[in-house]
Amino acid sequence: MRWGFRHIVAIAAIVITSVAAVGCGSSDAPTPADNAANTANEADEAAPSGHVHGSPPPPAAPLRQGERFVEVGLSRAYQPTPPSGGTDEYRCFLVDPKVTQLSYVMGSQFLPQNAEIVHHAILYRVSPSDVERAKAMDAATDGDGWRCFGGTGIGGGLSSLGGSGSREAWISGWAPGGTELLLGDRTGFQLDPGSQLVMQVHYNLLSTKGKTGPADQSTVRLRMVTGGIKVTPLQTMLLPGPIELPCTASESGPLCDRDAALNDLVARTGIQAKAMVAGLNALCNKGQPPVAGATQHCDIKVREAGTILSVAPHMHLLGRSIRIELNPGTAKAKTLLNQPNFNFDNQAAVPLGQPLKVGRGDVLRVTCTHDAALRSQLPELKPLQPRYVVWGDGTSDEMCLGVVVYTRA
Repeated sequence: MRWGFRHIVAIAAIVITSVAAVGCGSSDAPTPADNAANTANEADEAAPSGHVHGSPPPPAAPLRQGERFVEVGLSRAYQPTPPSGGTDEYRCFLVDPKVTQLSYVMGSQFLPQNAEIVHHAILYRVSPSDVERAKAMDAATDGDGWRCFGGTGIGGGLSSLGGSGSREAWISGWAPGGTELLLGDRTGFQLDPGSQLVMQVHYNLLSTKGKTGPADQSTVRLRMVTGGIKVTPLQTMLLPGPIELPCTASESGPLCDRDAALNDLVARTGIQAKAMVAGLNALCNKGQPPVAGATQHCDIKVREAGTILSVAPHMHLLGRSIRIELNPGTAKAKTLLNQPNFNFDNQAAVPLGQPLKVGRGDVLRVTCTHDAALRSQLPELKPLQPRYVVWGDGTSDEMCLGVVVYTRA
């Protein structure tokens, strides 16, 4: 998942509408010990090994009452071509699930056709009023779909920020290790009649050194319900944290300078990348000068009561650990996710053992630790110049993100 200003439009997207920042910072030491009752979802203990191509996705669970499968995706194979000097392309494809009456997506499973180049995918809802705008963007671009670092570009700036009512609302995501997530028998993401979907696919071509990659024809399998069954709408909240990861003491080079690295990021992914880095600093650090360090965190205040059903982590190849906490440092502290050994190839959403109620004013914290030394160990990254790493859309850049699925109170 990648973000620039439009990912203050897909990130802040749901973050700013659903939550308000109360403070964030950096530290080089891990946060305090977790609440043992909430750490059953700890990650695999194996050290991270970079991106290994996964096995075929598991078969879908049986359909439940009133459900049907609808498979949508690329109508023909697409061959990604990154911008000059880059190794990544974000491509948005408009897909039509043919919704003629109020419907709900009860589950979805992205099916990467070419796992060698697919880094992650996000499924966005397109409201009926924006379908023609999406079609026009598609028609104005050579080839299928359109290039879309950050968000889809449909939302039109800040109007796309938001959860259930957003013009650019995130309803599903996939990263390596992800499977179909079913949260109860009667919860789903609402689709009004005439709605369509954008399938945003991040293609990473590190293996081809940024040259035009092999073709891909991925699809997504939707589990849908239409009419006659009461469904509780699901919402998605994104919890981003900043990245300010300097080169190691043994590394050197022009991109070890933060400003030079930012300029390189913009050249590879677009001007929105610089706005995203600045926006995260404003969101998480109250605009104070960023402090370089392997570990960064962000505290976010909940603005509406709800019930959290699942959480998922997202970092890139330099990710070491990630933790999501509720009300840290208080008597009400709980750990929702703790992965002390983050595995890029296992980023599946984790249902909570018991749904967790949160109230207005509660604080959610995401904490991530990255390790620049992994750059010299991973085959994908060894050929690259050492660099100061900030939040960026490319696989060789980094992210710190918690994805929270919840229902309103």
